[in-house]
Amino acid sequence: MAGKLFRLKDGRQLGYIEYGQKDGIPVLIFHGTPGSKIWFTEDDEIAKSLGVRLIATDRPGFGTSDRKINRSLADWAFDIQELADGLGIDKFSVIGVSGGGAFAAACAYQIPARLHHVSMIASVAPFINGKPPKTMVKENRLAFTLSKYVPWLMKYSYKMQKKMMEEKPEKFIQAMKRGNKHLIESDRKIAQNDAVIKEMKAHLGEALRLRVDGPIEEVNLLSKPWGFDLNDISIPVHIWHGEDDRMAPFEEIKKVAKAIPKVSNHFIPGAGHFLTDHETIWEEVLSQIKADYEK
Repeated sequence: MAGKLFRLKDGRQLGYIEYGQKDGIPVLIFHGTPGSKIWFTEDDEIAKSLGVRLIATDRPGFGTSDRKINRSLADWAFDIQELADGLGIDKFSVIGVSGGGAFAAACAYQIPARLHHVSMIASVAPFINGKPPKTMVKENRLAFTLSKYVPWLMKYSYKMQKKMMEEKPEKFIQAMKRGNKHLIESDRKIAQNDAVIKEMKAHLGEALRLRVDGPIEEVNLLSKPWGFDLNDISIPVHIWHGEDDRMAPFEEIKKVAKAIPKVSNHFIPGAGHFLTDHETIWEEVLSQIKADYEK
């Protein structure tokens, strides 16, 4: 699928790709941290079958989207509103996955009148005092800590990962198959699947295509206060979360679910972090969006 560029009013470029049915129900999907607009190496047949127009974006500093200095979560809602205006879309739905969940919540707070539906999938929760929760796997906690205190080390790590993907792709694939020992078994099976590794490589490679600072800057952004109160979100929000998720801990998202006034919880026993890689769950998410659109 070919990537596209949209010029924002402040001159920045925003990268995006469209999947599914071109004239279908508009749904904007926000990647995790790190992540990019590449979700599928081909098209998404589930979105197409349900008549969904899936618009995947690169956030500032990722992929082909220009960096925005000192950005906030709220800024993203207005970038997305501007993109929707440019594409001739009045109302739309948003999906935020992992780190992208915070940005979906920001849209729910900032631009509720523009939204049909909001889904937060395997979403990160707000940190207390800027610290990742102890229930989060140590590998993720370490990434947050290093990004804050020794960003040069994280930058070096991303540079080495980018170099391996570009110069020794087979070595990267083998590393993926042998690694991920911190994941629960169901997530590890997904992460070691050949087709999924191919998509992950494309997804991450695009994220780091132009620069490697994006993930570090965003990790620091996510560790700060979100800039709004979850209690003040006025529209319904769907939360999809695996009960065994420790990358974005389930215990933390339950607090988010209690704080949002109008929430529909889809808690999945035995599931981990990679919910969108389960075809049945992905179809349920898009089917719910379609149902809300048709109300």
